Amino acid sequence: MSSSNHIEKVAIVGAGGNSGSYMTKALLETGKHTVTAITRAESNSKFPEGVETKQVNYEDVSTIVDALRGQDALVITLSVFAHGQQEKLIQAAADANVPWVLPNEWSPDTDNAGLVKDIGAFQEKPKIREKIQQLGKSSYISVVTGFWYEWSLSIPLAYGIDSLKHEATLFDEGDVRISTSTWPQVGRAVAGLLSLPLQPEGDDKDRCLERFRNGLVYVNSFTVSQKDMLESALRLTGTTIDDWKITKESSSARYDAGLEAMKGGDRMGFVKLMYTRVFFPDGSGNFEQSKGTANELLELPKEDLDEATKAAIEMQKNSLW
Repeated sequence: MSSSNHIEKVAIVGAGGNSGSYMTKALLETGKHTVTAITRAESNSKFPEGVETKQVNYEDVSTIVDALRGQDALVITLSVFAHGQQEKLIQAAADANVPWVLPNEWSPDTDNAGLVKDIGAFQEKPKIREKIQQLGKSSYISVVTGFWYEWSLSIPLAYGIDSLKHEATLFDEGDVRISTSTWPQVGRAVAGLLSLPLQPEGDDKDRCLERFRNGLVYVNSFTVSQKDMLESALRLTGTTIDDWKITKESSSARYDAGLEAMKGGDRMGFVKLMYTRVFFPDGSGNFEQSKGTANELLELPKEDLDEATKAAIEMQKNSLW
């Protein structure tokens, strides 16, 4: 591990995935980090030039420990359906004495009791943070990003907008604002965070990882409503509101319908439940307002909403969901 005041060696689980690939790219671009992709032996993932790879067997935690020895930080990106893997990674990181862990957060605010109570997939996240502290070997930094903007907008069931069919379902009046991030912004946030000095340097006492030890970091691209997203889609498709079929649905009723569908084994019910909950008119989806963001400290750029919407429309065309 590095004896300097900076993180040098970063291991990433999911380095070839949706958000992980952007993290990998951004970390490499800093020129400050050696990046190691932690993969299964049977994985066919491709990585950029310069990425080291170490293969592991999740049924044999010792292989994960060996892969993590000497790493300064572990970044975990996993599917919401990858049950049990994160606990093994957390234990292995402790056994390998990895000092910093960015757990599988990348979500709306899981420090919000209402969201954690109502979205079952979020309930593991506070428990993982607690487990890291209990093990006492690693410190965590949980990066809260909101849902991924372009990915979510490309799924009509998620943000309620179908740019190809020119249809939109507004939850309540469609004016509740939520914090959301693009994949490139998530990548830049991780690279910016792990490029901070461990301890303060110079007069700026805030620009260090120590400030965020065992805490949550909030970053975003936009804090927008469904109406904002719809207006962006209108601009990108060259249409007017009269060209679209617009319906409205109670957010609470939509959440309840998703819950019932999920109980019946319908995964789409889970998507409906999870996404609708952040649009409740309780402010739970707007962490920029309630918690603030670290965008300025991490020197994250202001992004163009229409450019992100354009990416979402292309994703929908290519049926990435």
